[in-house]
Amino acid sequence: MRLRRNGKRKIQTDRENDIHLKGKKIILRDIFKHLPPVLACLVTSMIIINTFSLINTFGSLVLTGGLFYIFYRDIKRYRPDYIKKYRMILLVVIMVPFTLLLAKGFYYFFINFSEGIGLESSEAVLYGMPIAIGAVIVTLIFDFHTAIIFSFTTSLLAGIWTLEPLYPVYAFLGSLVGSFAVVKCKKRTDLLKAGLYISITNIFTLTGIILLKRIDNMEFLRNAYLYASMSGIVVSAMVSIILPVIENLFKVSTDITLLELLDLNHPLMKNLMIAAPGTYHHSIIVGNLVESVAEDIGVNPLLARVSAYYHDIGKIKMPEYFIENLTGTVSKHDRLTPHMSSIILASHVKEGVEIAREFKLPEAVIDVIQQHHGTCLMTYFYQKAKDTADTEPKEEDYRYHGPKPKTRVAALVMLADAVEAASRVLKDPTPARIEALVDRIVNHIFIDGQLENCELTLRDISLIKKRFTYILTGILHRRVDYPGFDFGEKVKKHESDTKRQTTKGKIRQERFTSSTPKDWRTSGTPRH
Repeated sequence: MRLRRNGKRKIQTDRENDIHLKGKKIILRDIFKHLPPVLACLVTSMIIINTFSLINTFGSLVLTGGLFYIFYRDIKRYRPDYIKKYRMILLVVIMVPFTLLLAKGFYYFFINFSEGIGLESSEAVLYGMPIAIGAVIVTLIFDFHTAIIFSFTTSLLAGIWTLEPLYPVYAFLGSLVGSFAVVKCKKRTDLLKAGLYISITNIFTLTGIILLKRIDNMEFLRNAYLYASMSGIVVSAMVSIILPVIENLFKVSTDITLLELLDLNHPLMKNLMIAAPGTYHHSIIVGNLVESVAEDIGVNPLLARVSAYYHDIGKIKMPEYFIENLTGTVSKHDRLTPHMSSIILASHVKEGVEIAREFKLPEAVIDVIQQHHGTCLMTYFYQKAKDTADTEPKEEDYRYHGPKPKTRVAALVMLADAVEAASRVLKDPTPARIEALVDRIVNHIFIDGQLENCELTLRDISLIKKRFTYILTGILHRRVDYPGFDFGEKVKKHESDTKRQTTKGKIRQERFTSSTPKDWRTSGTPRH
């Protein structure tokens, strides 16, 4: 009895200790998650102080803390996925002090530059500070909504530092126009256009400030317009330099990087085209499918297409084991057990992740490669194992290792991959049959629970079905017969010739085997 009681107490104590440890871990994780905004707030409050004193420091901390709280709450409300990723929230809050520190550095540089070349009116230097750098980078890496609240925060903080009442308007308008200019940035030359738009906006805003303040100092006006026009050029140059560094440090990708990966002359795509032409063609069609519906369901079309292009790169290692690359009539899986075949099929996901990391593909694309099959069942080999094995095979042995899609992009690629592969078995691809096929495949994936971890809604799934049906109907369309040509007759003749040659080869082999002494056939050495 005592042993039982002691055992129960020990189990209860262990459970309490586990709960206590888990509670501590959760608390530490929450502290660690909220640490970057707090540290960024402290650093920013120190940057915007003009004269160091206890009262100024406290006042700066109060104002900075209020703005950071609004900034953080806005991200948590409208972009909660950034809060879940530590790297992303770290980057977005670091950008605030980084932007102000960079602007302050250029401020002192321009003052020394003005004194060096003999320019007066150093107050005009304020209008040359490249405050819009942060907003442009945030738009390229995150989104336009985040850039708006970021521009609002940095503009007010810059106004606190400069003590100029109208400067926040100048900084905010320049940042906002810069963000607008790079929303659909597709190449690096678009950054130069963004810089031009920022300069024009700055000149326009400066004119309004001058009229409101009724400034008539010609020296100040000349210098202010000079620096206002220069600020856009500085923003373009600095963004071009800083953006690749941020992409490498924080493992993030912009549309510019994704466009470079869309080039079919990329080494990976060229290798896929040569080693696995069937997989290459399949990937191109999957890319067309996902891009057709991506924007309608709130997914970056470029990211969706790039992910579709590279989702099956693991098949480069053993292309002959995948049906789309099969050139003959005999499959290599005929000589393997169903379990071994399932292992080979599942390995292309792991191989794809390794190849992607080797070629330094973006993390978002690597995630799709890893998740595009989820934990789906390899139905063909599972059924084959059930038919051939004496005992019931384990279903887990014939499933992909996952994880299930965690993003809309991964889920979209999964659906497009399955639908495109299934469409190949349609003998008479009429619109009605294609629609029924798409509906059946998508419903099967949904019922299997593969979409439970992503954010696809029923409306999104309905849109996906309609768009996939439309695209596949266009791809698998019928053609009229060519007059004077009977391709079916030629195909039948070719098949009969191939069959005849195969039969002759078997007969020769049998004759050779029967005429050979038994001892040589069973031994490992040739007969002399």
